[in-house]
Amino acid sequence: MKHILITGGAGFIGSNFIHYILSKSTDIHITNLDALTYAGNPENLSNLELDPRYKFIHGNINKLQLLEDIFQETPIDHVIHFAAESHVDRSITDPLLFIQTNVLGTANLLLHAKRYWSRLDPQSKSSFRFLHISTDEVFGSLEVDEPAFTETTPYAPNSPYAASKAAGDHLVRSYFHTYGFPAIITNCSNNYGGYQYPEKLIPLVISNAVSGKPLPIYGDGKQIRDWLYVHDHCKALHTVLEQGTPGESYNIGGDNQPTNLEIVQMICNTLDEFLPKSEFVPHANLIDFVKDRPGHDRRYAMNTTKISRELGWQPVESLESGLRKTIRWYLDNKDWVNSTLGKEAHRNWLTQNYESREEEDK
Repeated sequence: MKHILITGGAGFIGSNFIHYILSKSTDIHITNLDALTYAGNPENLSNLELDPRYKFIHGNINKLQLLEDIFQETPIDHVIHFAAESHVDRSITDPLLFIQTNVLGTANLLLHAKRYWSRLDPQSKSSFRFLHISTDEVFGSLEVDEPAFTETTPYAPNSPYAASKAAGDHLVRSYFHTYGFPAIITNCSNNYGGYQYPEKLIPLVISNAVSGKPLPIYGDGKQIRDWLYVHDHCKALHTVLEQGTPGESYNIGGDNQPTNLEIVQMICNTLDEFLPKSEFVPHANLIDFVKDRPGHDRRYAMNTTKISRELGWQPVESLESGLRKTIRWYLDNKDWVNSTLGKEAHRNWLTQNYESREEEDK
């Protein structure tokens, strides 16, 4: 039985990956180390509490003794590092938190994982993998007519979040080149799907639209993103884990480039279809343009030729089909949504980040 240590597995992408990997194989055991910050939700994995293949450890990757204990007591075949602060707006208000988690936390995890790996027998050492989950934001911003990011695009982060992830990527890369440590980096585009904390654009718009609240759009809404359905991302990560080459990086994206305004309009149109009797139809009337955030990147786009050519992965879901599944998930999981929206920290954040922008616009 393969044993995978996952950091940040109670978050959005991590919990989706745990569900995915356990559904695909019966010979995998998961240890999930998560600090349960505001975006980590144990309810995401509540159905696995009695599954003997799953173990949860509440803890922070910056706790050195905890990491040492885990690597001494657990036979680990792979490490998948999801744990990260990931919201750009929050990085603008509290950049040091992002440095602590995304840089120092990654450094601590690498240190202990490398020590563990160095003690393995030759066969186990050869099959061990450290998979580091990163972002397209490390590459900076593109003009409308520029080609998409490739794995060799120079790093040019424009936010504290992106800079902290870039620093983590560089640390991971250095461990491969310095020690031969079998690390792989994946850089993904904007994810969406079930279990996503509603500070991000798509779940925020869905939850606000259903309750008749304003749908905040930064600036003119013409920022362009590449949107990746989370289940497609999970399949890509599984593929990289099994077939990827240590020392390499792989771009993962959804092969689409809508504007933020187009995304919101698509959500509104789908909600009009799913909820025709809602008093808020047409939901697009709720759209509210607010002051843009500082240093807002204009466009991201991912060239996924490498992972497609070398590993045979391609996204299955179109933006339209993925959005429909995502909206249906939020409509069908009202208890999860209401529990998340009811948290005081979330309400305070919405007030701080969006209502203040609306007041400035006025």
